[in-house]
Amino acid sequence: MRCLYDNHAEPLRRFLMRLTAGEREWAEDLLQETLLRAWRHVDALPSGPELWQPWLFTVARHAFIDATRRRKVRAERWAVVEAPVHADTPDHAQRVVDVRTVRSALARLNRVQREVLVELYYRDVTPRELAARLGVPEGTVRSRHFYALRSLAEMLGPVS
Repeated sequence: MRCLYDNHAEPLRRFLMRLTAGEREWAEDLLQETLLRAWRHVDALPSGPELWQPWLFTVARHAFIDATRRRKVRAERWAVVEAPVHADTPDHAQRVVDVRTVRSALARLNRVQREVLVELYYRDVTPRELAARLGVPEGTVRSRHFYALRSLAEMLGPVS
């Protein structure tokens, strides 16, 4: 477990910070819950160490979903007055459309550009780590990142 924590806690923390929209305490609670679930189900841990992180990210995502559901139920149970809806309230339908639009645009990028964006943004890998993994200079990763973002921006057009 110590090895698991030492090698995977920080990437998990960054992942959970994104999921919780920067709520540090909630992210820390979810990290603790993730590692507790991993400890309880250590027999389900994949056999190869290279598979541990994806497995842990899945456990963390499930912990986040469970906690979100609990929060929603708790909020509904204690809500006395319904809060007024403001124009700046995030629209769930719009978020779904945005996600689909970005995924579609990512699919149209070439493989190299898509790989760089996925690794840097979704898997939270640093440019240095990605450069080492790909066997290219860090500047090459940064250049690919720049051109991938530019291509993506051209596909998506102006953002309102």
